[in-house]
Amino acid sequence: MKLNVRHLTKIFDTNEAVKDVSFTVNAGEFLSILGPSGCGKTTLLRMLIGLIQPTEGAIIKDGIDITNYLPSNRGMGFVFQNYALFENMTVLQNIEYALRIKKETKAIAKDVALELVKKMNLEEQINKKPFSLSGGQQQRVAIARTLALKPDIILFDEPMSALDVATRLSLRKELKAIQKEFNTTMIYITHDQEEAFAMSDKILVMDKSVAVQLDTPENIIKNPANKYVKEFVVDNLKIKIDSLSKYINI
Repeated sequence: MKLNVRHLTKIFDTNEAVKDVSFTVNAGEFLSILGPSGCGKTTLLRMLIGLIQPTEGAIIKDGIDITNYLPSNRGMGFVFQNYALFENMTVLQNIEYALRIKKETKAIAKDVALELVKKMNLEEQINKKPFSLSGGQQQRVAIARTLALKPDIILFDEPMSALDVATRLSLRKELKAIQKEFNTTMIYITHDQEEAFAMSDKILVMDKSVAVQLDTPENIIKNPANKYVKEFVVDNLKIKIDSLSKYINI
């Protein structure tokens, strides 16, 4: 077991943003945390990475309680929704930055970055700065920069919400390829049912700060835990399929 989240709760003033959420993630799994805006999924992710501290509960990684660890000591990478690239740096400089500031990795920074530029199909953009890149290219740079530090868990906060459909479909394939090649555990925040079902080994469905079902995509379709899961997940997916079925033989 790579990650064991136990009874995680976060209260802001009187607002219970996350309530008693527990789940596990195995090494190499792709877990999507699926829910509508305001359900607490981003707050949950920020507790996992260490950007905010939980009110209650524990985060256990590889058998070690990391609840109070600094983000830099958790062995996790975080791909932000807005990419958070350095605008004054080139693609190559962005990717190698975190390696260059660490004494133990400074000597290999450029070699590692060049390899990731190749793997993420960014050779033609290597000397460009973020403002001249498309949204999809910026996303690839953000992912490459995270991979440079070789985290054993990567967390994504709705990273494709601002991208066009074609780019999103392409990046889905790339993320799955990265998961397989690097054997990286991935935790992915989304409000998009189709996206979650296309990529995930398991899905954690949230509703109003509570985790209501954790299961494989197949089992969620066959056995939704309650009316909310059926309506938010199963019925919405069926509506999408039905809207296209008259045009495509499926």
